[in-house]
Amino acid sequence: MTDVTKVAARPYPFSAPDRLNLDPLYAELRRVEPLVRVRLPFGEQAWLATRHADVRTVLGDARFSRAASVGRDEPRLTPRQIEGGILSMDPPEHTRLRRLVAKAFTARRVEQLRPRTRQIADELIDAMVAAGPPADLVEHFATPLPIQVICELLGVPFADRHLFHVWSEAIVSTTSLSPEQIQEYLDNLHGYIGELVQQRRRQPTDDLICAMVQAHDEHQDRFTEQEVVQLAAGLLAAGHETTVTQLPNFAYVLLTHPEQLAWLRADPARVPTAVEELMRYVPLGVASAFARYATEDVEVGGVLVRAGEPVIGSLSSANRDETVFTDPDRLDLGRETNPHIGFGHGVHHCLGAQLARMELQVGIGALVARLPELRIAVPEPELTWKSGMIVRGLARMPVAW
Repeated sequence: MTDVTKVAARPYPFSAPDRLNLDPLYAELRRVEPLVRVRLPFGEQAWLATRHADVRTVLGDARFSRAASVGRDEPRLTPRQIEGGILSMDPPEHTRLRRLVAKAFTARRVEQLRPRTRQIADELIDAMVAAGPPADLVEHFATPLPIQVICELLGVPFADRHLFHVWSEAIVSTTSLSPEQIQEYLDNLHGYIGELVQQRRRQPTDDLICAMVQAHDEHQDRFTEQEVVQLAAGLLAAGHETTVTQLPNFAYVLLTHPEQLAWLRADPARVPTAVEELMRYVPLGVASAFARYATEDVEVGGVLVRAGEPVIGSLSSANRDETVFTDPDRLDLGRETNPHIGFGHGVHHCLGAQLARMELQVGIGALVARLPELRIAVPEPELTWKSGMIVRGLARMPVAW
């Protein structure tokens, strides 16, 4: 067993993000030091799990708690402490809130949204084609597609996207916004959702926010008004920000792997399998956060994690684990065995995973089918990448066809 008192902490993230390239140190650590002591820019030191099995343990074992982070100086990438809410809860409190919206995100419900999502994707491509190349794939396709889908699901006016899309940056910012701006944006977002909640109370509609309001009003002992507002705001922000980022990431990877793209174009039925491989291959996060705290002594990766110590699991490293994935650093759109954890694992597994999967399948499928000559319209070094955020992604992606 490793003695924590003798372990020096490595600064984390290990390096500045380089496009979608994963730091090679992760592979070395998986081999020689799978549980490593790290120091994030803010908060207390933590353990970082890098192997697939260990990350699953940290995310899925009830001996590791998110609720225990409340009141602690949680290791994090931002000066601002991580907000509470559903992401800082354990069952049964977590289950109580998640159950309020889970039915809207089941595979069956999401499939009912697929035809409308296809229609939106086709209309966006029609508009791009009509305007002619070049076009910014981020602005004209990747951003409006998931925003319109989540707006229609929740019951948020799509016309207000210029407001809440800006405010949503608060949930993915590390240094792109100041702590004061982050608080201002979150206050704006919560105030905006609060107004929609009051509207639904006066004039009920057939959407998720209205269903949440009715559930609250019928069971006020189960949910507070603040919980309804925070959860709806989180769904609106998280329900589009990550997909807005991943759609251009996936398109970039495909366009820079022409043999794999040709394989995909040969048979559109391969899109779902391709999306799963892209979820595994693309490291969305700049680094990992949302530490789990050990509630008792637990052995992880040959190290004794003491009760009260925080552990962070790297999804990106787990998805490149050579003991689980054959040739893990190679993009293989036809990969048959693919137990990736790109959507997380355990009770905090991404609530919108089925929705994101469907949107990514529809988005990538539409680009492949409708724009067979799609290409990046500028030299690759001229592409602009986001900075100061917890996610990696293109700020702009000029394309032609």
